[in-house]
Amino acid sequence: MQRIKFEVVIFFLLSITIGSAQEIVGSWTGNLKVQSQEIPIVFNLSEIEGIYTTTMDSPSQGVNNIPTDQTTFIENELVIDISQMGIVYTGKFDGSIFKGIFKQSGIELPLNLVRGKYEPELKLQEPKEPYPYISEEVFFENSRADNIKLAGTLTFPKDVKDPPVAILITGSGAQNRNEELMGHKPFLVLSDHLTRNGIAVLRYDDRGFASSEGNHEIATTFDFASDVEAAIEYLKTRKDILDITKIGLIGHSEGGLIAPIVASTNQEIAFCVLLAGPGVSGKEILITQTRKAMELSGVSEEDIQINEDYSTKIYEICENYNGEESRKQVLAVFNKMKESSSEMLKSQLTDEVVTQQIKLITSPWMLTFIKIDPKDYLQKVNCPVLAINGEKDFQVLPKENLEGIAKGLSSGQSKDVTTQELKGLNHLFQSSETGSFSEYSTNEETFSPLALNMISDWINERF
Repeated sequence: MQRIKFEVVIFFLLSITIGSAQEIVGSWTGNLKVQSQEIPIVFNLSEIEGIYTTTMDSPSQGVNNIPTDQTTFIENELVIDISQMGIVYTGKFDGSIFKGIFKQSGIELPLNLVRGKYEPELKLQEPKEPYPYISEEVFFENSRADNIKLAGTLTFPKDVKDPPVAILITGSGAQNRNEELMGHKPFLVLSDHLTRNGIAVLRYDDRGFASSEGNHEIATTFDFASDVEAAIEYLKTRKDILDITKIGLIGHSEGGLIAPIVASTNQEIAFCVLLAGPGVSGKEILITQTRKAMELSGVSEEDIQINEDYSTKIYEICENYNGEESRKQVLAVFNKMKESSSEMLKSQLTDEVVTQQIKLITSPWMLTFIKIDPKDYLQKVNCPVLAINGEKDFQVLPKENLEGIAKGLSSGQSKDVTTQELKGLNHLFQSSETGSFSEYSTNEETFSPLALNMISDWINERF
């Protein structure tokens, strides 16, 4: 499941400057207000011999040090241009702050920047050191992927002999080991809870992200599955993990698809916990997710139906994608969608947006995800499975997906299956009023204690 997220692009900033470089060198922070949520943005400006270089941070995603494309600073006006994404930031420097506008694909949002680094608020559930357990930085290699080195953290309960071990598997999009998103670190909170309750946990940065090697951009769900297999092999080499029959998988969102993919071929997996995991095809996930998101945003039923009809046609083309000819067919569908849409939807389907969407839809990850059907793997799983979903989840709808998981497992070998919809929780397992994306960052809760206790109790009852 592709997470909704603020998109950024890697690029270098070149600049021509007039005036004092020292006036703007340093970090500048501001908040983009999108509907009812705020997305912090940080520009880190450096200067050498009149040439600026800049990196950009998107702290709510846990994405830092992103190089940019082109910058000028002339007559106190800063312009940062990301042409391939249709993004331009223009800010006027008044000696203390930049007052400006952030434009992306025809949408304009005010963005004022103040000097200083972003200081995130510590969420109430985030653990603080010293921890009452062992926490070790670890590295392991994936021999199936050119021996790329993956970086992670292994937490181990003290005074617990032969504890079960859970490998945490992130959702889609580049994620660090804490699955950091919108100011929250759900995997940090989950691993802390599990380890305090006698369960060892390995969590790691996705390939090509944070401290892990590899190329995330060209990776597919099956590539990420091979990283999980490498994590399992690593744990088997450790002398402090005496019982390798207790190694299990906990996957969130796409991770809840990857777990059964791995368990379908590895009969040694001790358990699987699927957190908002897909139970229907990738194509159906994308269609239902988009419909629900548009409903929550107040889009008219007419526009929702138009989007759904044309998106279905695009996904059908992608199921049999054959390169340039298919890309042209996708573009033609987008153009027809534009003609049929309301003025509101049409204004958002700019050439830049269409180009971005085609690039995303025809990426290796998306072309693979569209075609995956979880039942092909669920029916081959033979270990105990816990599948839970939030009632308010709009990204992986609970009813359809929990039913799909239960049906897939019922035709297989697993005899210990628990599925449950948790009232009032969203896709991140936060207590939520509507489940909308805008609530993710404003919610003080990172991970519902109800869900945390259900996971740890379920595992401990079996081991």
